[in-house]
Amino acid sequence: MLDIRIEKTQNPKPLPTEDNPLTFGTIFTDHMFIMNYETGKGWFDPRIVPYQPLQLEPSSMVFHYGQEMFEGLKAYKTEDNRTLLFRPNKNIERANNTNKRICIPQIPEEDFLQAIKAVVKMDEAWIPTKPGTSLYIRPFIIATDPFLGVRPSDTYMFIIILSPVGAYYKEGLNPVKIWIEDEYVRAVKGGLGEAKTGANYCASLASQVKAHDAGYSQVLWLDGVERKYIEEVGAMNIFFKINGTVVTPMLNGSILPGVTRDSVINLCKHWGIPVEERRISVDELYDAAKSGALEEVFGTGTAAVISPVGELRFENHMLKIGDGGIGELSQKLYDTVTGIQLGKLKDELGWVVEV
Repeated sequence: MLDIRIEKTQNPKPLPTEDNPLTFGTIFTDHMFIMNYETGKGWFDPRIVPYQPLQLEPSSMVFHYGQEMFEGLKAYKTEDNRTLLFRPNKNIERANNTNKRICIPQIPEEDFLQAIKAVVKMDEAWIPTKPGTSLYIRPFIIATDPFLGVRPSDTYMFIIILSPVGAYYKEGLNPVKIWIEDEYVRAVKGGLGEAKTGANYCASLASQVKAHDAGYSQVLWLDGVERKYIEEVGAMNIFFKINGTVVTPMLNGSILPGVTRDSVINLCKHWGIPVEERRISVDELYDAAKSGALEEVFGTGTAAVISPVGELRFENHMLKIGDGGIGELSQKLYDTVTGIQLGKLKDELGWVVEV
């Protein structure tokens, strides 16, 4: 168990007001968690301190070789004033898998969870309660050796910051438009696609700018080898409802194993809805859309939860999904996941953890 030292801020910031739009990722709470690592010493000095700038050497390895990982989960306030986390152990498991892939020392699961709970408890007053809002939790690890050379660092910082947030997409739960990328690739099997590290997101920026300029919210990536199989959206996993069956690309080493993705698969199975994890080509998707077999498309992720897709663009083809509104299954999944997160629905699958 961590012995966490606490230093309270002497200059607390005003809490956001209820009419604040809470633009995603722009407001940060009063405190953050920090823990250091040294080879031979392990993780040490866990502490909660006032939110502040970091002081790092310009030669810190994170700046030059990109050895860093991050995670994202949320805390929710219930109507009876409890604070809940949604499946934090899945995020911790994924974090340590990322650590393993990029040679960062793993953090014991119980210590990781204790750190999250402690800093959330410290800034519990920052959890918004307006519908559609939550407290976003961003744990991350950076390599800090002052060294120019390609090798794993001997020193690291593990940090957790918190941000009260509203909807990730400005459209909210209204269907978004997705651009299927046909020029660039994001990841390949054996690379970093299944790890949650900044390199994956940096690789997506050129396509993201191109898509935004054309009026699309996100990029949907194809596989990096044959350039014809659907993989994932820049900030979400992707699902298709085809002739009553829910289909999502199988995990293959280049797709991030999303926590919400896993939750949707489990809920569909729990409800008796057929689910397939398999390869799905853009041609199959195009044919299903043209024949009317493509009934719904939606993305899943911690930030957006469930994001219905109303239009897909591939090359010069525009594929309209259904009647352009929110599909019945998309709505049910959103209502169920958020209902469990907020403590409004019975947690039959044992997913919530109280702070």
